[in-house]
Amino acid sequence: MNTFRFPIKKTTPKLIIGLMSGTSLDGLDIALCRFRGNGTKTQCGLEAFHTEPYPEAVKRTILEVFAKPQVDFHHLVTLNAFIGDLHARYVNRALKKWKVRAAEINAIASHGQTVFHAPRSVFPMADRDATLQIGDGDHLAVATGIPVVSDFRQKHVAAGGEGAPLAVYGDYLLFTKRGEDRLLLNMGGIANFTWLPASADARKVFVTDTGPGNTLIDQAMRHYLHRDFDRNAEVARSGTSNPLLLAQLKADPFFARPFPKTTGPELFNLAWVHASQRQSNTLDLSVADLMATLTQLTSQTISEAMARQIGKRKPVVFLSGGGAHNPLVVAGLRAALPGLSLQPMIQLGIPGDAKEAVLFAVLANEVLTDSRVDFGRRSKVPSVRMGKISLPD
Repeated sequence: MNTFRFPIKKTTPKLIIGLMSGTSLDGLDIALCRFRGNGTKTQCGLEAFHTEPYPEAVKRTILEVFAKPQVDFHHLVTLNAFIGDLHARYVNRALKKWKVRAAEINAIASHGQTVFHAPRSVFPMADRDATLQIGDGDHLAVATGIPVVSDFRQKHVAAGGEGAPLAVYGDYLLFTKRGEDRLLLNMGGIANFTWLPASADARKVFVTDTGPGNTLIDQAMRHYLHRDFDRNAEVARSGTSNPLLLAQLKADPFFARPFPKTTGPELFNLAWVHASQRQSNTLDLSVADLMATLTQLTSQTISEAMARQIGKRKPVVFLSGGGAHNPLVVAGLRAALPGLSLQPMIQLGIPGDAKEAVLFAVLANEVLTDSRVDFGRRSKVPSVRMGKISLPD
């Protein structure tokens, strides 16, 4: 049985498994990370990484509650336990593949599966920010025999944040380089970037969502063509972006809001697209033209958000997330931001596809070592440790 001690000495090497399941519903990212130190002295090595794809039946059952304002509550409750057990099965399978014993792992850092994200900026009639991730940490702990740190986003909300994006905390600890401005762009279902100033001052770093990453592209592909994503942007390449629809989509007030901000598929979904099509009289677009327009929307809103932050500076930009594999999105970024160095995340020692799972392992390391970093007293960037601890016995 895994013997748990809290806090763990910061000098003690630790093995932490980071788990991430994003809004794209591709599957579960599993990152085996070895840590030394904490805070600004954090050293993290990625020892193994694997993505366990979700079967179609699992995707369908998550989609029954995903980003929906009204759901079958019994289904949601049972799904919370099911996802916890499913993730445990995937972790146990990965450990067997890697020939690592559960007793060697200090903790699992589990993000869970977001099913509804409700910041007041998106739901202005609500009286508080809220977010919900399922995949119960106790089920995960009992089924693996490993302590679990989970439910990271609730503390962020409780302390005045919006519950997302959280990348700023791990990005600052792992990837800050004094003397070099850096922008870490993650293009998952929702796109976000972390600003890491050359001063290395934690009080000046921040992360913000920019709007849709892959979410609209993937939703449209599933709805119209019954495919999970537009491989190599083949469908979008075959079409032509429609300027009327693109302008209508970009007129959404979200894009003009100040940083930092957060959003999700609760706003950016096909119902939103179809409403914009009606308003722009473009309901008769071909699927290819619609895909071209949605892909253009992603690249333009990301590049415009980046330009607002960068100004005349020339940071090094590091790309991660599924959108980094979309050649049309990346080409749009290069065209809109000439002169910037756009590098794959692997240049910093972490594969882009593994980055988010690693970052949640960093958050768990901060909790387990009782570490505190002062990010200042700013709206939506609280200086808090995040995560609840579940023991296996």
